[in-house]
Amino acid sequence: MENHVFSPGKLLITSEYFVLDGALALAVPTKLGQDFYWEEIEDNKSLIFWEALHENISWLHAIIDYDSWTIIETNLPDNAQFILQVLQNVQNLSDQRLQSNSTYRIKTNLQFPGNFGLGSSSTLMNNLAVFAGIDAYLLNEISLGGSGYDIAVAQEKSAILYQNNPRYIEKITFQPKFADELILIHLNQKQNSREGINAFRSREKSISLKNQFSEITKQVLNCEKLNEFSDLMTLHEENLSHFLQVETVKQKYFEDCPSFVKSLGAWGGDFVLASKFGDYKNYFLTKNFHNIFEWKDLID
Repeated sequence: MENHVFSPGKLLITSEYFVLDGALALAVPTKLGQDFYWEEIEDNKSLIFWEALHENISWLHAIIDYDSWTIIETNLPDNAQFILQVLQNVQNLSDQRLQSNSTYRIKTNLQFPGNFGLGSSSTLMNNLAVFAGIDAYLLNEISLGGSGYDIAVAQEKSAILYQNNPRYIEKITFQPKFADELILIHLNQKQNSREGINAFRSREKSISLKNQFSEITKQVLNCEKLNEFSDLMTLHEENLSHFLQVETVKQKYFEDCPSFVKSLGAWGGDFVLASKFGDYKNYFLTKNFHNIFEWKDLID
């Protein structure tokens, strides 16, 4: 399969949830992402052979007839149904792909564990959009919803400032002088982003709070010292905790931690950001959190 697309994963550093309402957010790409390979065979059969790998291990396979939109064969019916629906959206938006009766062989490889919350869906949406010559934001909106910041990271392959309504994207360099002091810990509790979004949407919004998060984002970019960054991360957590009426991840799991602990993305799962201290690895291991990464291990 000579055709290849790659989209990086993402981490949202600031303005989780409030990015939906137009707060300025900072997001960064991860070194790991998702590969997408395809070939088109003109054989008048209107078939899609879909093979999805997770970390090079076969996960989902499906054969789809896109003339009748039926699943002929699969090992995971629910997942195959989702792929079918997304591909229908692709067909409706594209004037290049799935328009004749060719057969498509498509192989994807997610380079990170599916429960890491680094963008298994957004990387797929962006790869499909490149494959089909369509608007990735539109495909994502009709297939999944969300603010679109993850699509922006996948497209730009860069750290970005992102704002919604109207969409604003600025490619930036985000390499803090203290990056070597930062660590990322995976909580191993994949969050359903849509559930968190629904809970957020049910609350009365505050324009002043949205502006506060935008201001924190701007200040983060100008941080020269770790202690300044730590204070901003703590303030961010406290503001959002008060709004959501949910305890912070530090209160929940790491009350005695000498570092700040900041949720990245949906609260309650996925990754958190902290800084090194003493025997930090042992601290997290004894609390049964085994996936501990240095900033440079994960972030481009």
